[in-house]
Amino acid sequence: MHRPPHLPTKPVTSAVTAGRLTRRTVLKAGGTLLLSVLSPLPAAAAQILAVRVWPAADYTRVTLENDSDLKATHFIVPDPQRLVVDIEGLDLNPTLKGLVAKIASNDPYIKQVRVGQNRPNVVRLVFDLKEEIKPQVFTLAPVGAYKHRLIFDLYPITPVDPIAEMIEKGDWLRDPAAPVGKTELPATVVVRPELPAPVPVPVKPEPPVPARPAPVQKVARMITIALDPGHGGEDPGAIGASGSREKDIVLSIAKRLKFKLEELPNMRVMLTRDGDYFVPLGTRVDKARKVQADLFVSIHADAFVEPSARGSSVFVLSEKGASSSTARWLANKENLADAIGGVNLYGQDKQLASVLLDLSTTAQISDSLKLGKAVLSEIGGIARLHRGSVEQAGFAVLKAPDTPSILIETAFISNPEEEAKLKDNGYQDQIAAAIAKGIKSYFARNPPMAKSRTT
Repeated sequence: MHRPPHLPTKPVTSAVTAGRLTRRTVLKAGGTLLLSVLSPLPAAAAQILAVRVWPAADYTRVTLENDSDLKATHFIVPDPQRLVVDIEGLDLNPTLKGLVAKIASNDPYIKQVRVGQNRPNVVRLVFDLKEEIKPQVFTLAPVGAYKHRLIFDLYPITPVDPIAEMIEKGDWLRDPAAPVGKTELPATVVVRPELPAPVPVPVKPEPPVPARPAPVQKVARMITIALDPGHGGEDPGAIGASGSREKDIVLSIAKRLKFKLEELPNMRVMLTRDGDYFVPLGTRVDKARKVQADLFVSIHADAFVEPSARGSSVFVLSEKGASSSTARWLANKENLADAIGGVNLYGQDKQLASVLLDLSTTAQISDSLKLGKAVLSEIGGIARLHRGSVEQAGFAVLKAPDTPSILIETAFISNPEEEAKLKDNGYQDQIAAAIAKGIKSYFARNPPMAKSRTT
């Protein structure tokens, strides 16, 4: 057949064939795109957001806060003692380099730290140590205001003895509880050979007098009080509107209280922390038990959801639930301190922790209520009370089975007026004086029992 000249000489693809080609092209392009999406992308290095160092006599903690979970390995190198830490998935940045400047010259355990890029995506930290240490390296998931944290806790091989530390920081020449022996010196006999021997003179014998029994010597026993400033280190506690931190205020009040108590006869005081570092709840209780504390007084200045909340409170342990919704809320909040401050769960003796945090007795609660009433009465003379009676709740830090224990909320730091008072040195001194007076009043009505052994 004759083909018209205007028709193309090249064969024309049918519409069906063209559609198939178009779909094939699209499917091929889509498959390529899908493969590119599913293909693993180069992993972005984690970013160090902050570095913090918390030196203390008990241990030194180093914290690296970062935007993702990090994996670290560590080992000890002797002669000289060094702790080497390799952190994977990390590139050196200025924040991490700043760790070098954060090591203080008076750090008990760290001389200095060196930071470097050991190999691609691996940063190495080398801690030059002042003595042999037992390290704990662990991670913490995000909680509160914190992102992921990598923690290095450097403990001494021989743990700090709280009794020795307490006595070293006090001024006790002799513990009145120690056994009293004969301290009188024997009568001195002077022999004078140059004098002639005396001539005996007959003397009428005196009628025999029965010997009187020696008076019983009453020895006052040394009273040991454990003061527990709440929070510390990684855990700032509640923060007021002007930025004041609970951990700083309660430490200041505790130090003032320690001074006032030690002015009283036969009293010595142990602080569960005397600086800005974190102490787990169970360790606070354990420290008090190790020094055989007669009392345990935990000091706080908490916040509430409503800034209008105000007033001082005293709490004791409850076995049957909280005495109010506020008490329950505060107890739950305080019991989160371990999560905020950062406890190495793998390093804990879980059986011991269970005993410390679950065991309580009716006698302990009864004595705690007496102590709480005495202290609350004195605080009520200088401050407004949140409630007129001692409250009860399941505060973990009050669960020492053999020590009367109270928790004092000195005021609500979330209330602007009370925050201003808490920052005032004069008010801190008043609160400390009131607590000391309450403790003195308690012992006047409840003399301490004899201990099975002296401390």
